[in-house]
Formats: sequence, C-alpha cells, structure tokens
Amino acid sequence: MYDLVIIGGGPAGVAAGVYAARKQIKTALFAESFGGQSVESNEIQNWIGTTTISGIELANNLKEHVKFYANGFVDIKEGEKIEEITRSSNGFEVITQKGSYKTKTILIASGSRRRKLDIPGAKEFEGRGITYCASCDGPFFKDKDVVVIGGGNAGFETAAELLAYCKSVTLLEVGEFHADPVTIKKVLENPKMKALTNAMPTEVKGDESVKSLTYKKTAPFVDIVEIEVEGIFVEIGHVPATDFAKDIGVEMDEYECIKIDYKNQRTNIEGIWAAGDCTNIPYHQNNIAAGDAVKALEDIYQTLQKMK
Repeated sequence: MYDLVIIGGGPAGVAAGVYAARKQIKTALFAESFGGQSVESNEIQNWIGTTTISGIELANNLKEHVKFYANGFVDIKEGEKIEEITRSSNGFEVITQKGSYKTKTILIASGSRRRKLDIPGAKEFEGRGITYCASCDGPFFKDKDVVVIGGGNAGFETAAELLAYCKSVTLLEVGEFHADPVTIKKVLENPKMKALTNAMPTEVKGDESVKSLTYKKTAPFVDIVEIEVEGIFVEIGHVPATDFAKDIGVEMDEYECIKIDYKNQRTNIEGIWAAGDCTNIPYHQNNIAAGDAVKALEDIYQTLQKMK
C-alpha cells in the first residue's frame, strides 16, 4: 500500500516526486518517459534558473533529480503505462500493463501532447522550422517571416508574442477565427500581422529547414497559394492524457482536461489531485506545471497527516 501514486514524468510529476521524497511520503512515481513535451525542443530558454537547456537535457535532469532524492521513499516505475484507476477498500488501485498498485491518494500529472500538423512535410521539418511552442522557440526566429496555424485564442496569443521580434506573422485558420474578438482586434492592428480565414495548409517545403508553406484558399473560390516562410508555429490544440481517469469518475471539461480546484489542485474525487497540462488551467508552461504540482503535494501531505 502506497500513501501516494504520482502519474507522470514531466515537470509536474517530477516536482511532486521530489517534494514527496523530502516529506518522506511512501510514493510510487509512474513515468512512461521523462520530460514531457519539452523533449521535442532543441533549446529551452524559459526554464527558471537555467539560461538555456535542450529538451533532452531537461528530461535527464528531471529524472536524475527525483532519483537523487528518492531515498527509499519514492519507487520510480519508468516505462509503465497507466491503464485504469479503480476504487479499493481503503483508497484506490492503479492498474498498469505490468501489474496493479494500491494507494491512499493519487496525483495525476500525465500531461498532454500537442495535436500535430498532418500534412506532407510536417513530420520531416519538425524541429527544423516547425515548432509547437512559441515561448520556447520564438526568439530563434527574430527578424524572420513566420506562419501561425490556428485561429483560436492560442493561435492569436502566439502571433502576438511573435510580433515582438519576427519580421512578419501570417496566421492561417481552416474555417473562421474562434478567438475572443478583443484579442483578434488587438493582434490584427499590428502592421506586421496578416490573418486569413478559410485557408487550409497543404504542404511544407524546404531543404535543411523550412522554406515555404502551401495552403489552399477555400472561399470564396479555391486557390492554391505558396508563401515563403522560415518558421511555422502550430497551435491547433492539445490532447490531454486522461483516458485512464474516465471510469473512476474524475470530472473533465469538453476537451477532456481534468477540472481542478485552483486553490489546492483537488479534483471532484476525494483523494485524487491533478496538476499540469492534463488539467483545465488556462496556461500551459513547464514552470506553471511544476508549481501547481508542488501546491498539490502540500495539500496531499496535509491530507495524509490527518489520516494517521
């Protein structure tokens, strides 16, 4: 019987694991892999305390940090995928493809993955001009012409961020814009900004890196257009890793992100907390995920103390 099971090996899961070890909570940390989405970034400049670090280095550092403090209190279950959570007589049972584990409490920090651009050239140029994180990679495109794909709030907020240093920003949306009107208006006021509706990306071209993007203008008439760009920022949504939590009754929003109490990260199920990109928080960042996990861990510790 564990006091706590942590699900996830990204910044949120590892932050919780380190704090659990230091508070001597008997914990099992399940990580299919370490690092989360950051593994895909060649260089990260906004991980606080580190001026620059690659995604692979960050993943390795996270793993080594929690291993260093584990000290017999945190059992690291790397490579085990969570399949289901069920109730037990005095808590929960966490079921993986390798076995089952009983625990009094659970912290879900399973993160999410970016919805990928699925057109010819997109996979080949990922990390070579195509990126899914403006705050991570935006500064590398200073004085360059870039494209943002996605007309929701995330797309327009990414465009606003890029306008600070890019030569020009073109935003493409397959249908109509669905960001907040005030956000759309403010971003479109910038003379370096151009935004198109009914524009479907069809192909990415380049050599060592991205050189152009082809899109199909679907209204008022069909037309194929190719534009020269050096960067493509994709903002077409996230897919949270929360399937395993559905049957236990954890409440989720329409995007299957776990709803939490922002004060303490509690879910609607007593004994289950959630933190990071798998939750319905408005901002998805490594530093925010780690902080939210620490907040959850503090509340979990207080809860466990009351159980004694």
